[in-house]
Parts: sequence; C-alpha cells; structure tokens
Amino acid sequence: MNIIENSDVLAAFKHYPEPMPPKLLFLRQLVFEVASDMPDSQSLEETLKWNEPAYQTHNGSTVRIAWKKSAPQQYAMYFHCKTRLVDTFRELYSELFRFEGNRAIVFNENDEIPINELKHCISLSLSYHRIKHLPLLGAALPGK
Repeated sequence: MNIIENSDVLAAFKHYPEPMPPKLLFLRQLVFEVASDMPDSQSLEETLKWNEPAYQTHNGSTVRIAWKKSAPQQYAMYFHCKTRLVDTFRELYSELFRFEGNRAIVFNENDEIPINELKHCISLSLSYHRIKHLPLLGAALPGK
C-alpha cells in the first residue's frame, strides 16, 4: 500500500483546539494502519475536503476526520451519506458507537474508542466499491 501523505492536512490538524489534535491524529493513524493491511488497494490518498482531512482509495469511499465548532466536545469520522456504510455500522455496532444520521461515527472527547471495531468500519469504507453489492457489505453480525 502506497500512502500519499499531504503536508496541508498535517497543518489543518494544528488549527483544531486542544485537546482535539491528538485525538484526530489518532484516527488518522488508524486509517493508515487499516490501509497498510489492505492487500488489494494500490494507494491511499490523504487530502483536504471542505478543509477537513480526508482519505480515499481507488476501490473505496472517502473517510473524513473532523471537529465542529457546533459540538466542541465531540469529534467524528465521516462517511459518504449516499452509501450503506453508516447503516451497516449501526447494524453491526449499535451498542459501541454513536452515529450522526447516515454520515458519521461521533466520539465525545473522553470516549474510549473501540479500536478493532472502528478499524473494521474504516476497512469497509476503504473497500466500499468492491463490497457494496454484498449483504452487510460482506460483514458478519457480531456473535454470529
């Protein structure tokens, strides 16, 4: 996996208020880890969309990471709202995550993040166009 990092994105993280930059950078690191473990993606591109860090692969749907002034104690990972991604995440992990409509997984600043489950969500997004035709995007319900 070739990860194409962007210095403008790193600069964008510095504009978020404390304590958000390390939390958002942690989400970025999870995206990089997931992408590095994906066998069929040639590259992950880091860019800015709507002035927010965004990550995309050729076979996937864009993942964005952001903090919003309107909810200063929260930060989120955003997904394309016209996909089945967040509905699938809700089906799989409704007891672990909080969701914003059909577009985001939302974290409060003191939340402990379920890392393996979030990595699974990131993986589904980064491979979405390859799996979008599968029930639950090819994922199995927990405990089944």
